[in-house]
Amino acid sequence: MANPDITAPLHVEAITGVILAGGRGSRMGGVDKGLQNFNGVPLALHTLLRLSPQVGDIMINANRNLAAYESFGVPVWPDSTGLGEYAGPLAGFLTGLERCETPYMLTVPCDTPLFPEDLVARMAEAFVREDADFAVACAPEEDGQLRPQPVFCLMRTGMLESLVQFTKDGGRKIDAWTAQHKTVLVPFDRPTDDARGFFNANTLAELHQLESRLP
Repeated sequence: MANPDITAPLHVEAITGVILAGGRGSRMGGVDKGLQNFNGVPLALHTLLRLSPQVGDIMINANRNLAAYESFGVPVWPDSTGLGEYAGPLAGFLTGLERCETPYMLTVPCDTPLFPEDLVARMAEAFVREDADFAVACAPEEDGQLRPQPVFCLMRTGMLESLVQFTKDGGRKIDAWTAQHKTVLVPFDRPTDDARGFFNANTLAELHQLESRLP
């Protein structure tokens, strides 16, 4: 259960991690992005192994090749019906919130394999400190500017009703939804932070490029 002390970071057991692997992979030629190998391991499994120590529970949101994802040993849920096929990351948020059994939920995409190993701890600390509804990671991009990474999002499970209404009204953008509530941006720009931490591989070439930079 969540730590009742609002001045302390959330306990990992209170957080369910949701790996978003439900996209079309259109910029990868329509392949199932989460099943593409990164350093010899499918991206979604690599993400699962990196996220698992940081959260209490975990699930995968995927829309095809469900048996392959289920072989990773965690629950797999396709997008909820009603938003159409491949309706974007908010469909995965919706699915996760409907299935989440912990007080808090954190989303990560399957295509950003080097996300920080202290991601959840830092987002939870800021979330509690600001008594926020959402914590969203932000990181420096190639031009050096800090920009939000809205698919890296920690939220209260009680935000389900708000999201149902937002999507019913036609909303599809994460930042337009979170802007309706109290949101804290969590910077990942310390000198010790990996500059590639939030680099997402949209194409197979970008995936191989990222792989080639591994030590």
